[in-house]
Amino acid sequence: MAPRIRLYGLRHLRDEQAAADLVQQVLMMTIESMRAGKVRDLAKIESFVLGTCRMVVLEIRRGGARRGRLLEQYLPPVSAFPEPAPDLDKLAECLGRLAERERSVVVMTFYEEHSSETVARALGLSSENVRVIRHRALGRLRKCISGGTA
Repeated sequence: MAPRIRLYGLRHLRDEQAAADLVQQVLMMTIESMRAGKVRDLAKIESFVLGTCRMVVLEIRRGGARRGRLLEQYLPPVSAFPEPAPDLDKLAECLGRLAERERSVVVMTFYEEHSSETVARALGLSSENVRVIRHRALGRLRKCISGGTA
């Protein structure tokens, strides 16, 4: 099923990294649903996976639109910065280079504003581990943005 999910992601998201993330997310959701007994007829698993792909892609698109509106609303105009404006494209590129777990911790902490404990529960980690992952991810982001590699 992974190659089909990847192709669906490439077609609808038009990004290799986003398609790879879609594969992992959809397969995890499918396995969790099967374990929870939500998928009763295995002959219909393909339909379930396709429906899950659609829902996840819609959520990704909604999140992107919401992020754009928040940036427009809260990001001051370029002239308000005494130093050069932050390079949001570079930040997005550097975030894309992080491992999925690091990216999840950074996004949940700074974008969704969750505490370390909430992030830890959501990802199945200890809060100390979340803080270490966040510290290392921020170091990689600083290095990447300043011109090094992540």
